[in-house]
Amino acid sequence: MTVEQNVLQQHSQKHQQTLLNQLREVTGTTDVQLLQQALQVSNGDLAEAVAFLTEKNAKVPQQDETTYYQTSQVASDRYISVGSQADTNVIDLTGDDKDDLQRAIALSLEESNRAFRETGITDEEQAISRVLEASIAENKASLKRTHTEVWSDSPNPHDRKRVDTCPVGLKNVGNTCWFSAVIQSLFNLLEFQRLVLNYSPPARVHDLPRNQKEHRNLPFMQELRNLFSLMVGSKRKYVDPSRAVEILKDAFKSSESQQQDVSEFTHKLLDWLEDAFQMKAEEDREGEKPKNPMVELFYGRFLAVGVLEGKKFENTEMFGQYPLQVNGFKDLHECLEAAMIEGEIESLHSAENSARSGQEHWFTELPPVLTFELSRFEFNQALGRPEKIHNKLEFPSMLYMDRYMDRNREITRIKREEIRRLKEHLTLLQQRLERYLSYGSGPKRFPLADVLQYAMEFASSKPVCTSPVEDIDSSAPPGGTTGQQLPPPSTAEQDALAPSESSGPASGPTTAPAAAQQQRVPIHKPFTQSRLPPDLPMHPAPRHITEEELRVLEGCLHRWRSEVENDTRDLQGSITRIHRTIDLMYSDKSMMQVPYRLHAVLVHEGQANAGHYWAYIYDPHQRCWMKYNDISVTKSSWEELVRDSFGGYRNASAYCLMYINDKKPFLIEEEFDKETGQILSGMDKLPPDLKQYVKEDNELFDKEIEEWDALQARKAQQEKLALAAAAAAAAAAAASNTSTSSSSPQPMSIESSPPDNAVPQQDPEYMEQPSPTNDSKHLQEDTERAISKAASEQEERSPEALLNAAIKLEYARLLRFAQEDTSPENDYRLQHIIVYFIQNQAPKKILERTLLTQFADRNLAFDERCKSIMNVARAKLDLIKPEEINMDDYEMWHQDYRNFRETTIFMMTGLELFQKTNYVEALIYLIYAYQYNKELLTKGLYRGHDEELLGHYRRECLLKLNEQAAAMFESGEEPEVTTGLGIMNELVVTCIPLLLVHDTERDLLAVEDMRNRWCSYLGQEMESNLQEKLTDFLPKLLDCSTEIKSFHDPPKLPTYSTLELCERFGRIIGALGRVPSEGR
Repeated sequence: MTVEQNVLQQHSQKHQQTLLNQLREVTGTTDVQLLQQALQVSNGDLAEAVAFLTEKNAKVPQQDETTYYQTSQVASDRYISVGSQADTNVIDLTGDDKDDLQRAIALSLEESNRAFRETGITDEEQAISRVLEASIAENKASLKRTHTEVWSDSPNPHDRKRVDTCPVGLKNVGNTCWFSAVIQSLFNLLEFQRLVLNYSPPARVHDLPRNQKEHRNLPFMQELRNLFSLMVGSKRKYVDPSRAVEILKDAFKSSESQQQDVSEFTHKLLDWLEDAFQMKAEEDREGEKPKNPMVELFYGRFLAVGVLEGKKFENTEMFGQYPLQVNGFKDLHECLEAAMIEGEIESLHSAENSARSGQEHWFTELPPVLTFELSRFEFNQALGRPEKIHNKLEFPSMLYMDRYMDRNREITRIKREEIRRLKEHLTLLQQRLERYLSYGSGPKRFPLADVLQYAMEFASSKPVCTSPVEDIDSSAPPGGTTGQQLPPPSTAEQDALAPSESSGPASGPTTAPAAAQQQRVPIHKPFTQSRLPPDLPMHPAPRHITEEELRVLEGCLHRWRSEVENDTRDLQGSITRIHRTIDLMYSDKSMMQVPYRLHAVLVHEGQANAGHYWAYIYDPHQRCWMKYNDISVTKSSWEELVRDSFGGYRNASAYCLMYINDKKPFLIEEEFDKETGQILSGMDKLPPDLKQYVKEDNELFDKEIEEWDALQARKAQQEKLALAAAAAAAAAAAASNTSTSSSSPQPMSIESSPPDNAVPQQDPEYMEQPSPTNDSKHLQEDTERAISKAASEQEERSPEALLNAAIKLEYARLLRFAQEDTSPENDYRLQHIIVYFIQNQAPKKILERTLLTQFADRNLAFDERCKSIMNVARAKLDLIKPEEINMDDYEMWHQDYRNFRETTIFMMTGLELFQKTNYVEALIYLIYAYQYNKELLTKGLYRGHDEELLGHYRRECLLKLNEQAAAMFESGEEPEVTTGLGIMNELVVTCIPLLLVHDTERDLLAVEDMRNRWCSYLGQEMESNLQEKLTDFLPKLLDCSTEIKSFHDPPKLPTYSTLELCERFGRIIGALGRVPSEGR
């Protein structure tokens, strides 16, 4: 056999075994012949093979011990990651005879080899291709959706600009969150990052790749380098990985599509990288055995030690990602202990010639990067589909692997035996303790110490001489029915009855209600009565007991209770000590020499066939955990990681753990400049070709920012010119109407009617009212009241003196409003702009000009005094020099107030619609109210409204819509289902990122509730069309990063007078404005 044939056969064998292991794990079938048959019938398609085995499940034979051994020899390879470096030398103890199983495997391998020789592509690689094509197709299909469903970049490039040296995110280009999670975890291994960035293809392939593998791997390797270089030096907040994904897709052609298996993708990614580095290693080390850096970084070896009927064997295997079962275990060490031992192992270290079979695994060489795959999926035979295991599984931040090393085999076996003995003793102690804590022979059991205490309390109670049923007619049915009449109650009973209960006649037949009333007896109600009735004893008591009997009995009960309490404490103490001993069994220094620190946790949220992936990665330089969720990269904490990763709390749990050898700091150490000794960072880390690549991309981004800024400047200039033109036209019109000022009053505005020669100012939009009469009258009365009060208090009656006094009085009045602590429904900021300015500490010049403008309004010209004051105010405005007040600041403050009023109208309208249960329209108003309000609050606490209140009703609106949509889906009616899913896609899914972006606990819980509601349908029987729609919808619901989708345009707002706005706002806030304390 040639070298090439040998390599092909090894690769095919490993591929075949990988499929067997996956099929065994999914279906639970252990018969290798049946598994081989299923794979042959399905032509390597796992889904068809699962279906075949499901139908054949009832006919699967049980294995005997001989079959187990033959299977275990094959199954021992289940820990091997597909890669060209695996050692496949397996010792065959069955002799030269080949049974049907061996022939079936050989036939399958021959078939797989033939297919590989013909195409150069394995079935596994074709499966990966189908997954990638599905991802790309999803991305392309998303471009055809409505604007409410598309993940879109913000048009403002400043929103996409990287902040300082914050890590760069990866854009989700169509259900590729799995790609982002894996790539970010590997990128943050700085040694791996250096290997990829400094990779150069073999010189001989620059002309023409000589085979399919090179044609596939080398372009992908270059795109991965490009992607890593952008993640190092890009000015963008996140980058697009589409080209790397496209390379993977283009490597294989398939029309089918399947759900992505992330662990298989990780296997394949490392396998392709291994192949790419192997080519380079072979070229660099002609004549020597090449060293592959991917193998040295991610692959280790273990020793399989087995026995069959007294025959021992040892076999060395290579492994990459180590799979662990989750179901039935509470922490990572329990999973590892179970994975390291298969079958009965007593004969492995026993002198007796036992017939039992089994094997142990011992690590001989651990890789610098140790990766565990947590198997959280199992196949439900009844439902015919995989399900996710949500059980809690704890794992440490520092993992000591000494107990699993071959060099510690003997001491570990001793400790395992000691732990086994301690656990047996622990079980006996727990059983004994349970007898004390659950005493009795009936269905209800109680702590024995409490039973003895109750007996002591009964014996010590004051004896009673009467029967508890005395004076009760034994012929009356239990509880008394209205069908029979009881004799009149005794005098004592009548006294005990409440007045309303004894208001009927004392005797004689009466109506049914009266009869029922007579049958009532005094009953103690602990939640409604403050004390017991005086004639009802506190406890049952013995009828007759002498003092001697009571003394003896109390002595015995007290002694027994003390003995029971002492025994219970001793048992609990012994149990605690055993737990402590077990926990500290491997804590001596000799068993803490192989430390592995947790580097990354890859998390999956959702169910078996739909979900979202993200990663927690430790940053050793900042000494904190970072959360990588597609484009969002944020600081996190160990507490948040535990909440999302351990499982058992939500639908989120870890599916992959990446540990790194803590004694090999080069894995995460930064690179130093050889000449200067300085740490290389940013662009300095890149080789010349990648520096140029990143530089060109950054220049494109800088150009995009420049074009955006120029466009915004042009828009601002155009708007300013338009405002100036409109203001000039309004001023000219006002000047032409001066002679007719006695006509109907104009709308009162704080900024209305700018004086001649003053800087033209347009009437604020917030004062453009549909009912000017009310507003004008209200503001005019306030102004005239200030003038009248000033005239009565001021000795000097000159217009200027009156104006100054009136302004001081008006300012003092508004200052009191601004300083008054009022309820939310009485918001004085809506009544006057000066209140808003005072609360937000506007500059004094802004306040003065605004008040002058109020007194300069022409609506005051109804008498000579007001007219003269108006003229003085206008003259003072004329005297204000441009350098004395910044008109841009002046306009900015008034624009902020306009924005505040608009936000108030959005909020008020949304709450009114919410109150009317019109949740669809209410959501749109509340979304914009929350966003605009948040922008206001960035400038100051009193710039906007209560953020918690708005957040509460925005959240409740989404929950209500989710419930409505879920109810429509449950109806099963096609129009209802379509409408419900439409609500989810167009409103709920679109808004979920708005709840996630600020990461508040109540918003996160709301999102979790909504997702759980829809995930709960996965385990239910439903029609195929509903199942198809649910499967299509769930990824959109679960694959929600903090990237904001485009949303509906804001609705056009009506205009309100100040009085109308204040009244409606106060009414709705008073009705439902307060956030319930028990709210989410």
